[in-house]
Amino acid sequence: MNFNKIVDLDHSYVMQTYARLPVSFVKGKGTRLWDDEGREYLDFVAGLGVVNVGHCHPRVVKAIHEQASRLIHVSNLYFMENQVILAKTLSALAFGGRAFFGNSGAEANEGAIKLTRKYAKSADSGRHEIITAYRSFHGRTMKTLAATGQPEKQRPFEPLPPGFVHVPLNNLTALEAAISDKTSAILLEPIQGEGGVHQCDFDYLRAVRRICDERDILLILDEVQTGIGRTGRFFAYQHYGIEPDILTMAKGLASGMPIGAVVAKERVASSFTAGDHGSTFGGGPVVTAAAIATLNVIQDEGLVENAAKVGDYFKSGLEALAERKGFKEVRGRGLMLAIELGEARAKAGDIVRSLLVKRRIIVNAIGETTLRFLPPLAVTESEVDEVLAALESEV
Repeated sequence: MNFNKIVDLDHSYVMQTYARLPVSFVKGKGTRLWDDEGREYLDFVAGLGVVNVGHCHPRVVKAIHEQASRLIHVSNLYFMENQVILAKTLSALAFGGRAFFGNSGAEANEGAIKLTRKYAKSADSGRHEIITAYRSFHGRTMKTLAATGQPEKQRPFEPLPPGFVHVPLNNLTALEAAISDKTSAILLEPIQGEGGVHQCDFDYLRAVRRICDERDILLILDEVQTGIGRTGRFFAYQHYGIEPDILTMAKGLASGMPIGAVVAKERVASSFTAGDHGSTFGGGPVVTAAAIATLNVIQDEGLVENAAKVGDYFKSGLEALAERKGFKEVRGRGLMLAIELGEARAKAGDIVRSLLVKRRIIVNAIGETTLRFLPPLAVTESEVDEVLAALESEV
C-alpha cells in the first residue's frame, strides 16, 4: 500500500487524535528507521523514549518469538513465570517492594493513584488529595489527566475527577502551603518530559522526601519516561540519593511491547488485596518476556553507562550550539534532553518537519519553542555529531 493510500484510509477510518508527520515507517534496526520507499532515517525520538535498546534488538525479537510460539495469553487468573521473574528483577533494581503490571504509563499512574487511596483508607486517615506539579504529564485517562498540571489539556474534558492540587515545580514554599490534612501523597516526575524537560532541583526533591517522611505523606515518582536508564541511572530518582514510596514506569521497559508497572514498598503494596485492582492483559507472557530480554540487554551492553557518557557529550554539544545560535537554554540529563529555542526563533514543529524531510533525522517538538531528544540508549557520539551538524544547518 502506498503512502497516499495509507493517509487516505487514516483520515477516513481512524479517529483524528494525532498530528502525524508525513512519513510511514516499515522497518527499524538499532538507531535507524526506514520508510515505505526505503529511505533511511536516524531516530532521536525512539518511539517517545520507548525503544531504549534500539529498534528490533535481536535478543528482544527472539524472546518475543519464542514466547509467542509457546503461549501468548492466559490472563491473571493464573501464575506466570515471566511475570514473577520480571517483578523480582524490578524490585532488585529499585528499592525492593512489590510490582503490579498494566499496559501503559497511564495505567501505571492510575494504579499508583488507586494504591494511594487504598493505603489511606486502610489507615483510616481520611486523606485523599494528591499534590502534583504544573507542567506535569501523568496520562490521558480521566484520573491521570486530572493529575496532569496542564490546563490546556484538561479543559476539553472538564469536569475532571477531584482530588488533585497543583503547585509550581521547585517551589518548596508553594508545596508546603498546599499540604493539608487531606494530603495523601505528592506525585512528581524527576524530569517533566511532556512538560518540556524540566528537572526537579536536587535540593527540592530531597526536601520533598523529608517533608513526606515528617508528615506521613507518600512520595510517588512517575518515571514512565525517565526510567529504564534514560537519564544515565536506571531510575532518575537515584541521582538524588532518595527513594520514593511508589514508583511508576512504562515506556522503555519492553522495547515497544505494551507494558506499565507500579513498584511500591511493602507497607504500601500490602494495602492492595485480591479484587482491589486488575488487568486482563497486564504482565502477560509475551510482554514480560520482552521486558526481561530488554533489561538483560541494557545490563549486558552497558547502556545505562552509555546513556550517561553520550548524554554528557550531546548536552555539551547542544550547549555550544545554543551559545552560537542564541537559543534560550538546554535542559535535561542523560539522553533526555531539550533545547528551548526562544520566542523569536522558528517554530519547533517546522524545524522537526525540515529535519525529517531534508535531513532524514527524527526529533520531537514540545509546544512551539522546544525541541526534545530521546535517542536509543545505544546511540554513539558520531550519531550525535550527525544531529548536531543538521541542527547547525537547519535551525
